[in-house]
Formats: sequence, C-alpha cells, structure tokens
Amino acid sequence: MILYNVTVNIDEDVHAEWLLWMKEEHIPDMLATGLFTAAHLHRVLAEEEGGLTYAVQYHAPDMAHYEEYVRLHADRLRGITERRFGGRYVAFRTLLERVHGSEERP
Repeated sequence: MILYNVTVNIDEDVHAEWLLWMKEEHIPDMLATGLFTAAHLHRVLAEEEGGLTYAVQYHAPDMAHYEEYVRLHADRLRGITERRFGGRYVAFRTLLERVHGSEERP
C-alpha cells in the first residue's frame, strides 16, 4: 500500500472554511478519482507559530494508482486548492510505502 501524505498549514482566518471544504469537497473529489481506497484527515498536535496544521493521508493500492493520479488529476485538483486558498496555506507532500502493520483493535 502507498500512503500519499499531504501536510498543510492553513491560516487561522480561513481555517474553518478550509476544513469544511476539505471534508465536503476536496477529499470526496480525491476519492472520486477511483485511485485511492481511503482518506484520513488528522490535526497535527504541535505548538506552532501561526496557522493550524493538518496531515491528510490518501491510501493507494500501489504505485501505479498513485502515478495515474499524478498524471491525470493532480494538476487540476491542486489548481482548485490554489485558486481557493492561494497564499493562505503551505503544503508539502510525502509518499510512503507500507512495509508492515496491523489493523486497529477496539
């Protein structure tokens, strides 16, 4: 499994709008590509100067699915984010490969 992690620091004054947009539009749009099997949005719990930080993890079955996302959808979806919140956030992306793990236990 491939985890595509996007860490975002969003300005406080647009935080509520961004969070709602992520939940109701952007994450559903990412999943609608059919290339990711799940997505998880996490708030980073760290003291920071300015803004709030989140990590979004999108699960892809393999590199081929992730590469297809990049080839067919990344520019369009990143462009929407930039037009809506440009200059109000900083993002960096990390690609992870799961090598070991277990399912969550109750």
